[in-house]
Amino acid sequence: MAQLRQDVDAAEAGLDDAALKRLDRHFARHVDEGRLPGYLVAVARGGRVAHLTAYGLRDVAAGLPVEPDTLWRIYSMTKPVTAVAVLLLAEEGRLSLDDPLDRHLPAFAEPRVYEGGSGAEVRTRPAAGPILIRHLLTHTAGLTFGFYHRHPVDALYREAGLEYSVPPGAALAETVELYARMPLQFDPGTQWNYSVASNVLGRVIEVVSGQPLDTFFADRILGPLGMTDTGFQITPGQAGRLAELYGETDEGGIERIPGLPVHGRPRFLSGSGGLVSSAHDFHRFMELLRRGGELDGVRLLAPETLALMTRNQLPGGATIRAFGAPVHQEPSMDGLGFGCNVSVVTDPTRTLAPSHLGTYGWTGVATTAFWVDPAHDLTVQFMTQVRPKKLKVFPELRRLVHAAVAG
Repeated sequence: MAQLRQDVDAAEAGLDDAALKRLDRHFARHVDEGRLPGYLVAVARGGRVAHLTAYGLRDVAAGLPVEPDTLWRIYSMTKPVTAVAVLLLAEEGRLSLDDPLDRHLPAFAEPRVYEGGSGAEVRTRPAAGPILIRHLLTHTAGLTFGFYHRHPVDALYREAGLEYSVPPGAALAETVELYARMPLQFDPGTQWNYSVASNVLGRVIEVVSGQPLDTFFADRILGPLGMTDTGFQITPGQAGRLAELYGETDEGGIERIPGLPVHGRPRFLSGSGGLVSSAHDFHRFMELLRRGGELDGVRLLAPETLALMTRNQLPGGATIRAFGAPVHQEPSMDGLGFGCNVSVVTDPTRTLAPSHLGTYGWTGVATTAFWVDPAHDLTVQFMTQVRPKKLKVFPELRRLVHAAVAG
């Protein structure tokens, strides 16, 4: 077990210590007023951690504090790890981003697209073209989530037991086969819709590599990077460090809710959101990205591949808001493009919170977040464990970190 530590003063790293203290006070109020159980925030410049704060509790009932070595369910921050895995296989020539998906998963041959109706009366037509691997990486495949409640195809996912992406007790392979029987919301490559695509990529990784997803991650990414506290399950020795998961109540407080099962190997290995990690480990993953695919002499991706991953891939340089399905046409998506499982700032003048051109990152449903700002050689991570209803942490975090960049 390794633990993240602060290794340089904020001022030495070109950060405003007073602004960082304001950041700490702001989120401490969230904890003290019952909106968060606790949190960890880390800001690094040039790879050196210049600010690290752990505050509040990882388990409210037990009174256990957040520590630098606390373990967190990072949910959708798993997706960039899945992207790295796919790009590794692409560099090795074992797949291409332009491969039709059915080359690896035959169940996706001859996809059909929603045309009208609902329920048993849904009408479909043949898709204009195949789903490509790059469509899955960029969430432009036409897949969806059942919990959106915005489109008739969402309802079909729920009817198939896919409201939470996986039927109870199902494994990855059988779940992805079920996705393949669902109609697409739109022709592949024609819109952006955040979806189960990374679970499909997880299955592609298994088929192409011949390894279970957890084994491939461990052998090719987590082990080489020294991310010893990251995986789809925790050991008995790690269990005491795992943060409990909470949900925001209608009154704005929090209550404990069931979390993704990680005590023992899960039957469903989710490339969309299955990983547990620590601040130390995720700092190392961000460093891999910041350094162009290499860390401590271990090169996982070529610089050109890493640049592809973190560059806007939407057609014509479109933003998520402009290219997105209706559920995503909201102000928080303005000024953002999308790479391979990361958002990318394409117009800082239009983003909801202050940002810098080319900054990329992603979030998790339990209010975790990370980003890499190449223009200022900056990495940021925020860890807590609350599934929100109204709580909006990320714009506040971006504003407060932005104010701390002194030079």
